[in-house]
Amino acid sequence: MTVPHQPSPPSGSGARSGTRVGAGLSRRKVLAGLAGAAALPLLAACSDDDPLAAQAGNADGKNYIAGDGSVLEIAAEERGEPVRFTSTSFSGESVSSGDWTGDPVVLNFWYAACAPCRVEAPDLRQLHQQFESEGVRFVGVNVRDTADTARAFERNFGITYPSLEDRGGQVLLAMTDYVPPQAVPTTIVLDRQGRVASRILGVADPSTLKSLITTVVEETAAEASGDSAPGQV
Repeated sequence: MTVPHQPSPPSGSGARSGTRVGAGLSRRKVLAGLAGAAALPLLAACSDDDPLAAQAGNADGKNYIAGDGSVLEIAAEERGEPVRFTSTSFSGESVSSGDWTGDPVVLNFWYAACAPCRVEAPDLRQLHQQFESEGVRFVGVNVRDTADTARAFERNFGITYPSLEDRGGQVLLAMTDYVPPQAVPTTIVLDRQGRVASRILGVADPSTLKSLITTVVEETAAEASGDSAPGQV
C-alpha cells in the first residue's frame, strides 16, 4: 500500500507537496534530496518524454522524485538492468561500461560551451578528489566537442578524470531512458552493478550529489560485510 508523504518543503525550494516515499527509501534520503533541490538551478525539467520520471511517480510509489523533477533517487530493489554501452575516451582508449562493474560510477554529460557545465565543474573536481580513494569512478560524456576543445576545458578547470567522446550520440542513445533530449548537464550515479541509482538534471548541487554518491558507497560497504544495504528491508 502506498503511503503519500508530504514533508514541508525547505524555504524557497518551490517543491510541491505530494512527494511519494517508498518503503525502500529512508526519511534521511528524502530530506537530503529535498534540501539539495532547494539549491539546484534547473537547466531542464522532466517532461512527458522522460520515462524514468514517469516511473518515479507511479502508483507503487517506490521511488523518490523531487517536487521540481530535477533530482531522482531510486531504491536499490527498484533499479533496472545495468546500463550497457561502449565508447572511446579522448585519449583514444576503448571503454566499456562493463569494465566498471564492482565500482560506483558518476557519469556527467557535458560540453565546453555549456554555461551550467562550467558552473558545476569545480564541484565535480572536488567530489572526484574526495571519493577517488573510495573507489568511485568519475567519467565525463562530452556530447559536442572535439578533443582539443574538451581538453582545454579540462585544463582550465583541473579535471583529471576521463571523458568519452560522444558527438555521435552512442552513449546518449544507450542512456535515453535516463537522459532526456537536450538535458545537458545531466549527472547519473551508477551503483556497483552498473544500475542507475540516481540522477540530477541541470547543475549538480555538490551537497546533493555527495549524498547520492555516499548512498551507493555505503551500499557497497554493506554488501561486502553481508548486511542489508541502507534503505533496504
